[in-house]
Amino acid sequence: MNIQIFGIKKCFDTKKAERYFKERRIKYQFIDLNEKGLSKGEMQSVKASVGISELINSKSKEYTKLNLQHIREASVKEEILLKNPKLYKTPIVRNGKQATVGYKPEVWKDWE
Repeated sequence: MNIQIFGIKKCFDTKKAERYFKERRIKYQFIDLNEKGLSKGEMQSVKASVGISELINSKSKEYTKLNLQHIREASVKEEILLKNPKLYKTPIVRNGKQATVGYKPEVWKDWE
């Protein structure tokens, strides 16, 4: 298992995801989205697993500021996401080609 958790240190769901893997003694790599966003390849992998609309946090201030609700083209949304990591729903948890967005312990249990 090669777990990566993309999140924000102040996010409660990200903290819960970290706790989930710590309690089971599963090693993981934490990437803070405030410091470093997803690479294009990582985003393609996550998008293939969950879809672009699942990645976008429609409740964030950035979402309304960038008028994302009016953009229909998925490729444009991807470019905006790559440049603005504050738009992601967190945590994004990757295990190879598999990924989840949000706190999903029922899916992570199947990965063990």
